[in-house]
Amino acid sequence: MSVSSGATPLLEVRDLAKHYPVQGSWWRSPSQFIRAVDGVSFTLHAGETLALVGESGCGKTTTGRAILRLIEPTRGSVRFDGQDLLALDREPLRRLRRHMQIVFQDPFGSLNPRLTIGAAIREGLLVHELAQGAEADRRVAQLLEEVGLRAEHASRYPHEFSGGQRQRVGIARALAVAPKFIVCDEPVSALDVSVQAQVVNLLRDLQRDRGLAYLFIAHDLAVVSHMADRVAVMYLGRIVELAPRAALFAEPRMPYTQALLSAVPVPKPGRAPRRIVLAGDPPSPANPPSGCVFHPRCQHPAKDARCTRDVPVLAEKSPGHWVACHHVDVTTPLPPPLAPA
Repeated sequence: MSVSSGATPLLEVRDLAKHYPVQGSWWRSPSQFIRAVDGVSFTLHAGETLALVGESGCGKTTTGRAILRLIEPTRGSVRFDGQDLLALDREPLRRLRRHMQIVFQDPFGSLNPRLTIGAAIREGLLVHELAQGAEADRRVAQLLEEVGLRAEHASRYPHEFSGGQRQRVGIARALAVAPKFIVCDEPVSALDVSVQAQVVNLLRDLQRDRGLAYLFIAHDLAVVSHMADRVAVMYLGRIVELAPRAALFAEPRMPYTQALLSAVPVPKPGRAPRRIVLAGDPPSPANPPSGCVFHPRCQHPAKDARCTRDVPVLAEKSPGHWVACHHVDVTTPLPPPLAPA
């Protein structure tokens, strides 16, 4: 399956899955698994931002970490720049990792409180033998200034900075090894709204200047509308819709995506948003429903026995717009609740 056209993708993910065994006993293997990620496929091109969105617990962060092999996938294929990441041994993977970095959600917990921020940024340069001594110090000062901090900040510790400043340090640390691809794991969700805008604009500027590709994991659809080129919507470990940003916000095709977008506040006095309130809670990934994973909460009028029996394939319903729904051709799209930036 191809979800993007054009040049050869920088990143190709095929049928990626991560299943966690439920604790068993010492004399027998576990008979039940938590399907955190269950068959995710997409591509990402150089210089592109793909946003991964969905409810908490849908598998967004697990997907990002499994791609980088920070956790080992259960199955699937991940090709980065033509190389099969899952086939690499420890040393080849370490060498390739300088081209794939991550910015974590918690800008304080992701930094070692015993290291100055200069030492934290310099660590990648030393590990990958990119610079040492005075040259490493010069590179650290340059990176700090590139992310909006000052060179003299290198001697300070993480607790001496605000949340937004610490996230800038995390971005500088990721940039230190000159990566091609960065997983941004909810990088602004822990920040104030005004600081969120500064960090998002910084990420966009760095992408423009360096040609970076981002997998942007988020739950704030307003940020996604400003940041993403394409958007993938996840539900219970699977991608249920993937489309260019403007197309997805203007005409969501999958019933879950419609419900998700209907929850976005509309900043227009006197305009009552058309809300779709889903019944119940998402099913447990330890016991996912048969057929379409969304069918227990789906309110589509055409829902039938096929929804409970057959797993819908993520198929291209219109150019670049992929949907996993048996009845998407008769889905009535909602008015756009949020215009893309």
